[in-house]
Amino acid sequence: MPEPTKKDEMSNGEKESVAPDSSEAPMPTPEISLEVSPPPPEQPVETEGKDPQPIEVIKPEPVENGSKEPEPEAVVVGAKEQVESVNSEVKEEAPSPCSPPPPATVKEEAEPVVTEVNQPPEPVVTVVTPPPPPPPPPEPVVTEVTQPPEPVVTVVTPPPPPPPEPVVTVQVTPPPPPADKDDDGTTNTPSPPPPPEDANTVKKLSIELPNDSVHVSAMGRKDSVWSLGEGQAPEDLDKPVDTPPLSSLLIERPQGGSITVGGDISFVAKVEAQDLLRKPTIKWFKGKWMDLASKTGKHLQLKETFDRRTKIHTFEMHIIKAKDNYAGNYRCEVTYKDKFDSCSFDLEVKELEQSQSVDIRSAFKRSSEGHEDAGDLDFSGLLKHRNQREPKQDETPEVDVWEILKSARPDQYEKIAFEYGITDLRGLLKRLKKTKKEEKKSEAFAKKLDPAYQVDKGGKIRLVVDLADPTVELKWYKNGQEIRPTPNQRKFIFEQKGTQRILVINNCGLNDDAAYSVAAGEEKCTTELFVKELPVKITKEIEAVKTTVNERIELECEVSEEGAQVKWCKNGVEVPTGPRSRYRVKSEGLKHWLIIDDASKEDTGTFSLMASGGTSEAKVQVELKPLKIIQDLQDMTVLLGQPLKMHCEIFPGNVPGRWYRNGQLIQSNDRINILQRAKNHRLEIVNSTIHDAGDYTFVPEGYTQSLCAKVHIVDPPRVHLESLNFPDNTVTIVAGNKLRVEIPISGEPAPRVVWMKGERVILDSGHRVRAETFSDYTSLTIDIAEKEDTGNYKIVLQNEAGEAGASIKVKVVDIPDPPEVPLVTEVGGDWCSMTWEPPIYDGGSPILGYFIERKKKQSSRWMRLNFDLNKETTFEPKKMIEGVPYEVRVFAVNAIGVSKPSEPSKAFVPLAVTSEPTMLVVDDVTDTTVTMKWRPPETIGAAGLDGYLVEYCIEGSDDWRVTNKELTEKTKYTITGLPPEAKILVRVRAINAAGASTPRTLQHSILVKEVIEPPKIRIPRHLKQTYTRKVGEAVNLVIPFMGKPRPKVSWLKEGQTVDPTQVTIRNTDCDSIIFIRKAERKHSGKYDMKVEVENHVDTAIIDIQIVDLPGPPQCVKIDEVWGGNVALDWTPPKDNGNAAITGYTIQKADKKTMEWYTCIEHYHRTCITITELVVGNEYFFRIYSENMVGLSEGATQTKDSALIVKEGMQLKNPEYIDHDFKEPPKFTQPLINTFAIAGYNATLNCSVRANPRPKVIWMKNKIAIIDDPRYRMFSNQGVCTLEIRKPSPYDGGMYSCKAINDLGDALVECKLEVKVPTQE
Repeated sequence: MPEPTKKDEMSNGEKESVAPDSSEAPMPTPEISLEVSPPPPEQPVETEGKDPQPIEVIKPEPVENGSKEPEPEAVVVGAKEQVESVNSEVKEEAPSPCSPPPPATVKEEAEPVVTEVNQPPEPVVTVVTPPPPPPPPPEPVVTEVTQPPEPVVTVVTPPPPPPPEPVVTVQVTPPPPPADKDDDGTTNTPSPPPPPEDANTVKKLSIELPNDSVHVSAMGRKDSVWSLGEGQAPEDLDKPVDTPPLSSLLIERPQGGSITVGGDISFVAKVEAQDLLRKPTIKWFKGKWMDLASKTGKHLQLKETFDRRTKIHTFEMHIIKAKDNYAGNYRCEVTYKDKFDSCSFDLEVKELEQSQSVDIRSAFKRSSEGHEDAGDLDFSGLLKHRNQREPKQDETPEVDVWEILKSARPDQYEKIAFEYGITDLRGLLKRLKKTKKEEKKSEAFAKKLDPAYQVDKGGKIRLVVDLADPTVELKWYKNGQEIRPTPNQRKFIFEQKGTQRILVINNCGLNDDAAYSVAAGEEKCTTELFVKELPVKITKEIEAVKTTVNERIELECEVSEEGAQVKWCKNGVEVPTGPRSRYRVKSEGLKHWLIIDDASKEDTGTFSLMASGGTSEAKVQVELKPLKIIQDLQDMTVLLGQPLKMHCEIFPGNVPGRWYRNGQLIQSNDRINILQRAKNHRLEIVNSTIHDAGDYTFVPEGYTQSLCAKVHIVDPPRVHLESLNFPDNTVTIVAGNKLRVEIPISGEPAPRVVWMKGERVILDSGHRVRAETFSDYTSLTIDIAEKEDTGNYKIVLQNEAGEAGASIKVKVVDIPDPPEVPLVTEVGGDWCSMTWEPPIYDGGSPILGYFIERKKKQSSRWMRLNFDLNKETTFEPKKMIEGVPYEVRVFAVNAIGVSKPSEPSKAFVPLAVTSEPTMLVVDDVTDTTVTMKWRPPETIGAAGLDGYLVEYCIEGSDDWRVTNKELTEKTKYTITGLPPEAKILVRVRAINAAGASTPRTLQHSILVKEVIEPPKIRIPRHLKQTYTRKVGEAVNLVIPFMGKPRPKVSWLKEGQTVDPTQVTIRNTDCDSIIFIRKAERKHSGKYDMKVEVENHVDTAIIDIQIVDLPGPPQCVKIDEVWGGNVALDWTPPKDNGNAAITGYTIQKADKKTMEWYTCIEHYHRTCITITELVVGNEYFFRIYSENMVGLSEGATQTKDSALIVKEGMQLKNPEYIDHDFKEPPKFTQPLINTFAIAGYNATLNCSVRANPRPKVIWMKNKIAIIDDPRYRMFSNQGVCTLEIRKPSPYDGGMYSCKAINDLGDALVECKLEVKVPTQE
């Protein structure tokens, strides 16, 4: 909720008035005498019969800015009885300097009054007692005039007279002329006149106020009346505030009300939206300018609703938990386009009633726990009733808790509250915080900035501070940004006058509306500048215009501001001013014009100019000029078919009119032409007909007068072929259709008509071809047109007036013949090129173009390829599927229609060459040969790939030679017969049915010379660990290696030569293959591979393990039977199948049925207790052993059976010593040196055994790998894995895995090499 403004604190709720200063002549300092009569006898005032005590005026301590404390007041003490403070306000009518001050009414209460006075630094107070005044009138009257900068106020209070009501009279002495012109713009807020303190006391109070004084209540408050700032012209205060014209928008207005402190209240405004196109805009104000839209929160809420049924907008303002400073005047403004409506209402906030006897300590005893305002106390209430308290009953001396709290440290507050019985410590601290504190005197500022300033847009404002130390560095800020002086701009000017520092802001605009602050050393003071945009007023009204049509109209209006935005309207609707509009708008300086160059009668209406500060209207009336006939219409006789021209001349010119024939309106067409040029009006008929005869009338628009004449038509026989609109009098008909040609004829009397084709007369009784004659036309009918009907037809007309003849030509046309068979000349990957010959017969009409269709050979559905006619005899179909056979056909099109399709073309298949081969690299080089290898093309297409063509040339020449006469299907080829130590270039082409692809050429030349390459065995990743296979499976291992010339490969098993009958070994130039068709356990072992190239040797070891099913366990026996439990014990199998035993499967069978059931699977120990056996049954048990291959084929069964007897037997449990499974870390599978390919993920694996579970640390080059996204670490059942994501050569090095637990640690290492694949 916003803080109240100055006028909000006045008791009567009226609007605040600021006394305007006179700018015409200086006035002397006025002396104001205020005489107040005592209250009537019916309301006596308590007195003790003593003389009035002198009045002492105490200046209150200022309150810090931004606090929520009420504004400081001047307290009058010294009288015996304490009085209450009453704020009064007088509504001012802005009197002129020469007129007498207007009257205003002041409300007085029965209680004594405390007067608040604007106290200057050194006020002078004088109290006198004058004789009683004459009796006052029935109503109290207060007269107020403008307060000068240095007023002297005199208050005279007479003894109580007998009249019932008081009279207040103010006398003013004009002030002396002001000393400084710049100081005239300071706003002076009038203080309320001080009412009498006591009814029986007569006092006179005289106070001198210094110039440019500010009301005490406005100091230290942001919500006080804003100062206009220095440098503002005083006459700006006299300018009235213009508002848009009020219109009836509000159908329900908010009503004033009153609530108590802490209560809730709502104000409702309703707007009818029946005639509104969009939602109106509403604003809520407190005081004069404070917009409440930005103050919403927990104390203020704004709500908008719309009822679609009643078309009513409802706007609500809710005030929640009101405070005493919420009282005041509020305003609601509603705007919609050019409509405006407002309503003012008052809110009165009443204080809660206080008890007569208030104890500070008891006031803070909590009554409502958790309430936000629990413990709040009104100190003014304590002051009112301090003399009415009853004396304490006990003899305990009264303790001032407030003084104790003020002098105590914050950590002692709780102890003091407990000592004096104060339970609401929160409320106590809240009130303690609100107590007035002595303001620290500023060390840097002698006078700070005012809380706020206001200036009109375009005006000038001065921000003044007074420094205590003139040598301190001063900086000005605007919205936190430092204002720096600029030599070329005069926007901000910095001035110094003694200890004063002044910031002058010239030509204030809306962007200057901001928060300003000034910093002097460590201290800082702030203020706010509000820039008010003045409304644009109409200084010169629009004058009414009365004129006639075709004249120029110029409406002129003058406004108060240059460049102002205005709107021209006609009858309330905005005037269009576009480039094609009849209206033109012009502005120059303060003047605005609306120009109509050629006025018409429709321009009659009310034109208005709308500005933000008002509207000017004027009526425009456009009338017709009197009609004058210069040349009348003449009666005419015209030969049929001859032009008919009628002419008249009237005044005024440019008046349109209408032509009538026999009362029917004549419209302009191809035969009739209506012309108007200035005063001349013409009607021209190109070929007159018999129907053109009659009475003609011309009626000027807007006039009742008309011009008349008669026209007679003479009609000899005539054939009107021109009305048929046939080119060259030729009638075209499609063969097989019916032709009926109707030719208009005229003549008086009706002529006789004869139709002839050549020398043959066509009769009206013909069967297929016949002629008919009617009153106004004759017709030729051909029921079914044939090709032979083409020819010239002659018409002969005869009557008494003469003879006439004409001829027409009949042309019978048809669709063309189909074109010739199209020929496909060229075929591509998804296109082809085709051509054809035009049809032999075009159907009597030129060929306009062709349509082309295609279809798949196996399909019967044709698809149209062009929707726009193809005028050429060639076409290129596209977007066909490669490898699919197609057929095409063509249609010919003339003006009659589309021909039948041509015969389909021969089937053709779209084919495309492949893309170039990829990854062409050198595989091997000798002294006379070069071996190249490559990969197939990325795109092959439907034509497939027939093979490759390999070419080479000597470096430095362009002579490419083909090395393979026949295409090779392999992607590897050896070029032979090359000269030693020559440098050659090689390229490869892919060949298919569509031709050769783009060649792939090796980027660099090849030196024909054999190079020795040391051998290198590249063991596959899965062979770096033990290679395990089951008995009977095939073993096929490929171990690649490198080396040149061809390496020599040898194999050993356990140091012995490999038996070729058991293991098959096949060696090539690049790899060696070990093949065992059916593996046996004897094939297990370590195989040593050695590759030799001259003196270079490389070796590798391949560990092969052939595993089989294990044998059954040995010696299964029953150790003990007790209750429903049986303890079994056995020994591991003799044959483990060349693999570790992974578990056992125990089964049981009842001796009666001998059906075996599995008790447990994958059991790891060699002893077990079988539980939950049925009492009375006898069981046998058998056990299977299990390894990685599976369960053993047989099982070992117990020789004896176990009988489960009833309970009652005592079993002595043997004592067991727990086995200690703890052991230090030990790697059961070490890391192996690994090769990785750059860009492909690599993994390092090892296994560790330890108890308790060890902590595993991976290191690279002795440095721990921690939080590196390139590495991922896994640990599952003792198997540790390090995954390297897409390694690069920089990831190579020594990797180590370290396992640590409480018993020790272990470390394994390996070497990782990362190789980059070569791509050429």
